Amino acid sequence: MQKVVIATSNPHKVEEIAAVLGQIGIACVPMADAGIPEPDEDGTTFEANARIKAVTYAKALGTTVLADDSGLEVDALGGAPGVHSARYAGIGATRSERDAANNARLLRELAGVPHSRRTARFVCVLCVARPDGSIVAEARGHFEGWIGEAPRGANGFGYDPLLVLTDGRTSAELTPAEKNERSHRGNALRMLAQCLAPAG
Repeated sequence: MQKVVIATSNPHKVEEIAAVLGQIGIACVPMADAGIPEPDEDGTTFEANARIKAVTYAKALGTTVLADDSGLEVDALGGAPGVHSARYAGIGATRSERDAANNARLLRELAGVPHSRRTARFVCVLCVARPDGSIVAEARGHFEGWIGEAPRGANGFGYDPLLVLTDGRTSAELTPAEKNERSHRGNALRMLAQCLAPAG
């Protein structure tokens, strides 16, 4: 495999994926706006939604595609927002507006919940599919922490400013290199890279 199209409109995700897969000689290409309708991500798990996206776009584009489905699981909320993480608040015209609204809703729902019950994790599932719809490889990674009382940090995106790690920093206070080393997507990517690396 020389090249893989990354099925996301999020440039941050493309950068994170390219930083890892580039090390094994796989060129990561952002998916251009080819007028392909977005598939209905109606799966109840991250695995199901990652497969839906990878297979749909691989067939439509006629090339190998990597898709991910990722989100935040909060134990005190029964695993929510889970597969609904990206549009949890249901408002916001831009990515930054949606992120702010999602974070605000999460903090409202956890108001008064003690630290011991604010455990949470980011989950990332990656799926690579060929144009014939076959699955080449899949991987799942986690990034454990707990939800803080207020956003902190200027790096990252999504819920990064709220997930506090064991060293007391939030995910948004990590440098990009640190995040790639420790994050759910970084962990999943390293597992995926082992599957995709050329033999020998």
